[in-house]
Amino acid sequence: MALADDLVTIFGLPAHPLLVHAVVVLLPLSAAGAAALAVVPRWRQRYAWPLLGITLLGVGSVPVAQWSGDQLYARLAALGNPLIRRHAELGNDLLPFALGFGVVVVAMLVAGRLADRERTAAADDTAVPRTWRRISVVVAVLVIAAGAATTVQTVRIGHSGSTAVWDGVGTS
Repeated sequence: MALADDLVTIFGLPAHPLLVHAVVVLLPLSAAGAAALAVVPRWRQRYAWPLLGITLLGVGSVPVAQWSGDQLYARLAALGNPLIRRHAELGNDLLPFALGFGVVVVAMLVAGRLADRERTAAADDTAVPRTWRRISVVVAVLVIAAGAATTVQTVRIGHSGSTAVWDGVGTS
């Protein structure tokens, strides 16, 4: 089957299989990094910016992978492979997971920074409330849960795509 001219390619290959690697690598990597910062708060000062960068790149790569996947799906839909359809359906569900994860990572970094300030102020004055320290603990739990959910969804989507390729792209 010849690919249409409007399909975006990289070195002659459909862009989607190449672009999804940004999602597959960056989202789980940022989930692991966020979990580490959630568990070891003193690492926030040193690794907050790299974590934020990796998270934003991972979340930002999701719509690009979806766009290229939609293009490829439009070309492969004629094959009638239900595995490709299932992969496309799962792929369309990742963006809300990724966005939610990105939001809680930002919330963790902001709450953590405010909790650090609160902790510093408490060293001088014991009457300082622990509001941000409590909030940062709650947000840390949310980050771990959202990171795990995003990673699981990413793996499910990737597995369905691999299955579609290896178990019969050309079958109907």
